[in-house]
Amino acid sequence: MIRDDLILEDTTLRDGEQTPGVALSKQTKTKILDRLLAIGVTSVEIGIPAMGGEELEFITSVVDRQDEARLVTWHRGVREDIEASLDLGYRAVHMGLPASDLHLSSSVRKDRNWLLRTARDLVGMCKDRGAFVSISAEDLARTDPAFLVDYAHTVREAGADRLRLSDTVGMLTPEEYGGRVAAIARECDIDLQCHAHNDFGLAVANTIAGLQAGARYFHVTINGIGERAGMADIAHVVVALNRLYGVDLGVDLTGLTSLARDFADIVGHPLPPWHPITGENVFAHESGIHVNAMLRDTSSFEPFPPEDVGGQRRYVLGKHSGRALVEWMLAEQGLSVDQRVAADCLARVRQVAIDQGGPLSVEQLTQLHREVTESTTSYTSSSS
Repeated sequence: MIRDDLILEDTTLRDGEQTPGVALSKQTKTKILDRLLAIGVTSVEIGIPAMGGEELEFITSVVDRQDEARLVTWHRGVREDIEASLDLGYRAVHMGLPASDLHLSSSVRKDRNWLLRTARDLVGMCKDRGAFVSISAEDLARTDPAFLVDYAHTVREAGADRLRLSDTVGMLTPEEYGGRVAAIARECDIDLQCHAHNDFGLAVANTIAGLQAGARYFHVTINGIGERAGMADIAHVVVALNRLYGVDLGVDLTGLTSLARDFADIVGHPLPPWHPITGENVFAHESGIHVNAMLRDTSSFEPFPPEDVGGQRRYVLGKHSGRALVEWMLAEQGLSVDQRVAADCLARVRQVAIDQGGPLSVEQLTQLHREVTESTTSYTSSSS
């Protein structure tokens, strides 16, 4: 069962910015933070102070905004890096540490004993300074389950506030991810955070599976941006939880579409039209059978109204359209047609759509209507 005290944490400004080719300025990061807070996000992972330069300038510039939301800085397992963040005045820190033998050996060239000792020491230092402490178990998929429990107990006893379960390369199925969350939740009283990558397209499903298994926190990014195939999309998770599971996170759903599209422009990576929730085609309808039903009852082929997420319904006139849409669109222009004219218009619409490889505009339809009407009038006159 999903808890009633879930906390969404957006990591667009940290993990999202690690998308290859994406680099956000101080001004841009500030604007994104503003937008996230404006729609009701209450926890944001804002970046990596150890990068220095403009990244550090941004992090320093927003330290006084910690009363607006929990702002979390990210660090390697390096004492000096974390102390520097605390010295800036940050009250919430995260440290990323590998938990699998593979990542311990290949990433930091250490062993399990080093991990347990380092985690214990760093968590203790942060708690001595009154910080909220988050710590990772990176590469969850390849971490020995028994050792994972030992690690969870170690960081909990040291005072960690939450343990981030990172499916770092997105290898787990929802059943497996949920199972790992449940196994730790049974053995250790520590808040857990879902951090799911999308390499197999399962980030949203894994996040929800983790929440169903008892996790309290979860990570998302705008448009699912992130390393490789990205992460769980904020709009996808928030709306799925709201509509399918009855969980209200306090996020303003009506701001999701504009946030997604504006962010796509900022990073230069346009959303695919079929991107769930916020894509341009999500509430677009062309198929004749679908439109015929939609004109009677919009719930026929929409799971919820577009205005709920700040979207807009569109009827697309193209190859797959039916006569009902032709008649409706002409009526919207104040033009009435009989069945014969509508049928002729539809035949021409379909051919034009094929010829130009896409949908027709209202202006093209009215022009076709004019041509069909003139042709019909001319034919009638000559016949009489």
